[in-house]
Amino acid sequence: MEFATAEDGGRESEANNKPLDFIEPTAVADFSMPSETLMRAALSLKDQVVAITWKRRRVMGVGVDPSVYTGLLGTAFTCFRSYEASGNNQDLIICTEIIDRCDEIARANSRHVTFLCGKGGVYALGAVVANCMGDHQRRDMYLNLFLEVAQERALPAGPEEGGFGMSYDLLYGRAGFLWAALFINKYIGEVNKLPSDLLMPVVEAVLAGGRAGASVSSSCPLMYRWHGTRYWGAANGLSGILHVLLYFPLSKEDAEDVKATLRYMMSKRFPHSGNYPSSEGNPRDELVQWSHGATSIAITLSKASEVFPGDREFRDAAIEAGEVVWKNGLVKKVGLADGVAGNAYAFLSLYRLTGESLYEERAKAFACFLYHNAPQLVNMEHNSPGADHACSLFQGLAGTACLWFDLLAPQNSRFPGYEL
Repeated sequence: MEFATAEDGGRESEANNKPLDFIEPTAVADFSMPSETLMRAALSLKDQVVAITWKRRRVMGVGVDPSVYTGLLGTAFTCFRSYEASGNNQDLIICTEIIDRCDEIARANSRHVTFLCGKGGVYALGAVVANCMGDHQRRDMYLNLFLEVAQERALPAGPEEGGFGMSYDLLYGRAGFLWAALFINKYIGEVNKLPSDLLMPVVEAVLAGGRAGASVSSSCPLMYRWHGTRYWGAANGLSGILHVLLYFPLSKEDAEDVKATLRYMMSKRFPHSGNYPSSEGNPRDELVQWSHGATSIAITLSKASEVFPGDREFRDAAIEAGEVVWKNGLVKKVGLADGVAGNAYAFLSLYRLTGESLYEERAKAFACFLYHNAPQLVNMEHNSPGADHACSLFQGLAGTACLWFDLLAPQNSRFPGYEL
């Protein structure tokens, strides 16, 4: 089986991501895996990721990408997930060492403030891990650093698209900052939660920017550009931004705009496949992944169904998007951004929404394929120039490890850096 090297999942690509294979729904029962096997596999893969991306780098002293998305902080996040699944404090110790290294680099070099690609992720994960370890001094240090990031003047800027050059997307923009804040508030405890008066002006700026970016001739009330293109996917587009907004209390007017935007997207599905365009007006029906296409939209619609339970259409559309992911089969890549691991999370989201075991079984089918094939599909050689990339959270095997950890308790599963 030939494997296509992962590209930047946040950018639209000409590369084909067509199915490698198709798994019939009736064959799902053949893809069972005992929890003990899954735990051992997840821990082993996590250890390999740590060895290649962290321990090797300390010996070699080579440069470090400090991001969650494709860099070293993604290894720390994977260790945190391992700690949540196993309770092993050694994972938190490794997390702390990695976060300290990423902190040094991010303070000097990172201009982004998001969870996935910026300082927001370093400080958010740093605060949460320190809190888990009972190190309140370190926790407060990282919380204060995050609060300094929150003073970035572009975050609550006016409605002009992009504000002071800052985008609105999940990877590099304001939605990514807001996700980091939500992550802190989920884990940090009520006393230390970030206040709403710090976050809601940013939420309002995101909504204002979406209204400013929407065309007066369109029925879509919110729209955003990233590098001039109106993307729809999670990384740089609508589904990622809307997903973050759905975690905040919205006024009636704001909620109606979010719902109308989702309905607009639902109305633009490709009629034959049910898939979603990767960007506004794009006629190509090729990509089914988290970065572009039905996967992230299934997850966002599942969240919308939870927030707006009276609107049955969102639940139905989430289920239909999940069917698109299933019928598309196994894509060529392994990662969260554009591969099998990311697509499996659409099923886990639907499992939590519906409680139907079918979706858990589908996620396990994809996970089982990764169990048997993932290590052979990427270059895991310790000294390979691409080893770090192949082990990264969003474009490599760290995402697979997180999927396996999540399948141990699918009712608590969450797509890393996307769901909370």
